Amino acid sequence: MAEKLVEIKNLKQHFNVGKANEVKAVDGITFDIYKGETLGLVGESGCGKSTTGRSIIRLYDATDGQVLYEGESVHGKKNKKDLKKFNRKMQMIFQDPYASLNQRMKVMDIIAEGIDIHGLAKDASDRKKMVYDLLETVGLNKEHANRYPHEFSGGQRQRLGIARALAVDPDFIIADEPISALDVSIQAQVVNLLKELQEEKGLTYLFIAHDLSMVKYISDRIGVMYFGKLVELAPADELYANPMHPYTQSLLSAIPLPDPNYERNRTRKAYDPAVHNYTDGEDVKMREVSPNHFVDCSEKEFAELQECLAVKE
Repeated sequence: MAEKLVEIKNLKQHFNVGKANEVKAVDGITFDIYKGETLGLVGESGCGKSTTGRSIIRLYDATDGQVLYEGESVHGKKNKKDLKKFNRKMQMIFQDPYASLNQRMKVMDIIAEGIDIHGLAKDASDRKKMVYDLLETVGLNKEHANRYPHEFSGGQRQRLGIARALAVDPDFIIADEPISALDVSIQAQVVNLLKELQEEKGLTYLFIAHDLSMVKYISDRIGVMYFGKLVELAPADELYANPMHPYTQSLLSAIPLPDPNYERNRTRKAYDPAVHNYTDGEDVKMREVSPNHFVDCSEKEFAELQECLAVKE
């Protein structure tokens, strides 16, 4: 059995609580992330993916639920020493490579900020060497250290964001749509870099995105979110081969393929939540329909899904 690194239990992140315009961005989701794996999190814009990532890393204080990192609670009061220890283990790569870097700081100081905070360098020359090594690790060179962020392309800036995340030698990285602002050709370079770094350093990723084909390429397991809820969770190949929730089927039907014949006949499935026809008080929760394949469903739907699987077999 793989070792659990992060455990998310009934996590809720609500905004404007108690007001008429209360937003339930994340509404009671539960899943685990195992050491060394990449868990992909997908769904349409506004479904709560990024809010989930930000709540896990404490950029937001969770409204309810638990986030455990190596068995220890992430939220709640922590002293300065514990907070620094936690911040070093968990880092984030942000969506916008233009907004996430301080335009007034040189690359040397942007990357070395974490090194300085955690006191990882012995002296100034060691600090410089660490930054140079990090730049080379992400496919840049030491000459880039004295430049400002505006002197780089989008793909290069995202590499700087990755170098900054790696500077404190973390175990777990939340990649919040790290490729959505980049050209398609650059996207592949950044994703391949992330995969190489994972193999070299034994990293664990939560990879948040809405590009389903890219998520399949990088992820071991994939979770599908809809309106703050997790509706399906399964190994990547299993999810694509056998999507069970109607929303997942709808998402997958929207993926274009470079095949004119397929595209001519492709049928786009629209998802209507009314298809479930749940009654008040009905027990709707994540159920394991087949090994490691979880679907958010009622008891009746669960029985129907298992019946379908039996017929296929």
